[in-house]
Amino acid sequence: MNKYRLLLLATATLSLTLAGSLWALQGHDDNPDFPTIPFDHPAIQYADRAADDPIARLQKRLNSSDAKLEYHPRWGYLPGILKTLGIEVDSQILVFSKTSSQVSLISPASPRAIYFNDSVSVGYVQNGRALEFSALDPRLGAIFYTLDVDKTDRPTFTRQYMSCLQCHMSPATLNVPGIVISSVNPADEDSPYGRSGAFAADHRIPLEARWGGWFVTGQHGKIHHRGNVPVDYSPYQRQPAKSQNLTTLDEQLDTSAYLAPSSDIVALMTIEHQTRMTNLITRIGWETRVAVAERKLKEFAPRLQSNVDELVTYMLFADEEPLSEPVQGNSTFTKSFQQRGPRDHLGRSLRDFDLRQRLFRYPLSYMIYSPAFDNIPDIARNAIYRKLYDVVTSNDASESFHAISAGDRRAVLEILRDTKLNLPKYWKSPPPAK
Repeated sequence: MNKYRLLLLATATLSLTLAGSLWALQGHDDNPDFPTIPFDHPAIQYADRAADDPIARLQKRLNSSDAKLEYHPRWGYLPGILKTLGIEVDSQILVFSKTSSQVSLISPASPRAIYFNDSVSVGYVQNGRALEFSALDPRLGAIFYTLDVDKTDRPTFTRQYMSCLQCHMSPATLNVPGIVISSVNPADEDSPYGRSGAFAADHRIPLEARWGGWFVTGQHGKIHHRGNVPVDYSPYQRQPAKSQNLTTLDEQLDTSAYLAPSSDIVALMTIEHQTRMTNLITRIGWETRVAVAERKLKEFAPRLQSNVDELVTYMLFADEEPLSEPVQGNSTFTKSFQQRGPRDHLGRSLRDFDLRQRLFRYPLSYMIYSPAFDNIPDIARNAIYRKLYDVVTSNDASESFHAISAGDRRAVLEILRDTKLNLPKYWKSPPPAK
C-alpha cells in the first residue's frame, strides 16, 4: 500500500472516530448497524475505480469539446453548470452552519447555497475559492469534486478524497461515501467550531428538531422548527415566533447575493429524504459486492435480509414522522419537482407531494428510478423487489407497515407497473387472492 493510500485510509479512519463520537453523543450513531467497510476492498476500489457519475461524464464532454460551460460575469460557472446538469435554481437551500471546507467564509450573513437534483448537489460559497459537488456514481456512491471559480479555457473538476470523506464517510452516512443533512445547534462566531452538537435529519425526524443551522422559508402552521436562528445555546427551547413561517429572508441577509431569494422548506424536506435513501442504496450495494467477492453469500443471507428490511421500510416511508400541520413552500420547487417524474396512465407520480400529513402523496421513494437502484447487485435488488411486492400486495403483514393503507399499497403497485422498467415478471400478474 503506497503512502497516498495509507494517508487516505488514516484520514478516513480518524474522521470516522471523530464523527462517530459526535453522532453517538446525539443519540444517532448508526455505526453498530452499519460497520465500516474498507473502501479499498477489491470489490469496491473507491479511490481507484473510474467514476461514472454526471460530473465525470460532463468532464469527458468538456475534454472532447462536446460541451462548454458558460461563465457569468457575476456568478461565474454556477448558472451554466446548473443548466447543463438539469438542476433547477428553485432547489436552492441555504445553510449557515460551518459544515464546509470553506468554513471561514460561511456565516448567517453569507450562508452556503446548495442546489440539487436526484444525482448531483452543487455547493456555492460567496467569494469562495471553488464550487463544491457531490455526484452519485451508481456503483461507488457519492463522488466529490471541486471546480475553481476562476475563468479558464479548460474548466476542470477535481475529484476530492480526504477533505470530503472526513464528513462524508461516517456513521451518519452509514459508513459509505454519502451525503447527510445535519441539524446543528449553531454556536457564536467566536467558536472555533461554529456549532455545538449535530444529528442527521431525514423523514424520520420531527420537523420540530430539524434545520438548526439552516435558513427555512415557507409556511408550516404551528410547527416550530430550529431554523433561522443564528445562535442557539438551548437545543430544547421553543424557537421564537419571528423565526417561523418566513416568506422572505431580507431581514436576515442580502438575498440578491444568491440566484434565488428562498431556502424552500419543501426542497429541504425532499433532499433530507433523498440523502438517507441514497446512502441506504449505496450501503446495500457495497455489502453485497463484498460478500459476493469473498464467496460468503450463505453467511451473508441474514445480514442481507436485515439490510433489505431497513431499506424497504425507509423506501415505503413506513418510518416517516407525520406532519402535524400542512406545509407549503414559497418557491416554484414544489411544481418543478413534480414535473420531472414519470406518470402512470392515471396521471399519478411518485413525485407528487402531499404536504398535509406527509411529504409525498404515494408512499414509495422516487429514487427507485435512479441508476443507483438499478445497479444494486442482482441478489440484493431481487430481494428488495420481493419485499416491496409482498408489502404492496399485503402479503407482508408486518407491524412495520401497518400504517400503509390498502389504497396506498394498490396505488404504488399500479404506478410501478406503468412506470418502472425491468420489474420482475411477477409484478405484472394479479396479486394472489386472499
